[in-house]
Amino acid sequence: MIIQTTIPLIAEYGAAVTTAKVARAAGIGEGTIFRVFADKDELLQACLAEALSPEHAVRELDAIEVSQPLPDRLVEAAQALQAHLSRMGAIAGSLHTSGHRGGKHPGTVRGAGREESATRIRAALVDLLEPDKAAWRRPPEQIAALFFGLLFTHAHLEDELALSTQELVEVFLHGALAGGTT
Repeated sequence: MIIQTTIPLIAEYGAAVTTAKVARAAGIGEGTIFRVFADKDELLQACLAEALSPEHAVRELDAIEVSQPLPDRLVEAAQALQAHLSRMGAIAGSLHTSGHRGGKHPGTVRGAGREESATRIRAALVDLLEPDKAAWRRPPEQIAALFFGLLFTHAHLEDELALSTQELVEVFLHGALAGGTT
C-alpha cells in the first residue's frame, strides 16, 4: 500500500516527495513508513523496483483472451505495454530529473533485471501469438520481439509522429505499403 501510494507522488514531485506527504496520501502515520523502510531512499528504491517490474504487464498480457481476433489481442497487448512503459518512464524520469541517483540502498531494487524483464514480457507476447503461429512469416518469438521493440520505439516518438494503438497494430500486421506489397 505504501509503495502504490508513493508511485504517483514520485511521478508528480520526484525525489522531493516527503514522507509526510506519502503518509497523508496513504492515510497512515509517518512513523509507519519507517517501520517498513529504513529511510526515504529505501522507499524510493522500492518504488523504482515496483515501476520497473514486469509483473503487472505480464499479468495484463496473460489476461487477454486468446480466442479474440489477432488484431484485437495485439491492440490490448499494445495498450498494456504502453501503460507499462509509460509508468516506468514517469517514475525513472522523475527520480532522475529531481536528482535522485540511487541513494544509500542500491540493493533494494529487487525483481527482474532489464533483460529478464524483457524476456518475461516477450514470453507473454508469444503466448498471445501462438494461436496464429501458422500465419506468421517468422517464429512467434521473433514476432514478439519485433512487436515489443516497435512499442518501445513508438513510446519515444514526438506526439505529431505517434500513431494510435489501432494504427500501430495495423502497420505492424499489414506493413507500411498501401495496397499490399511491391
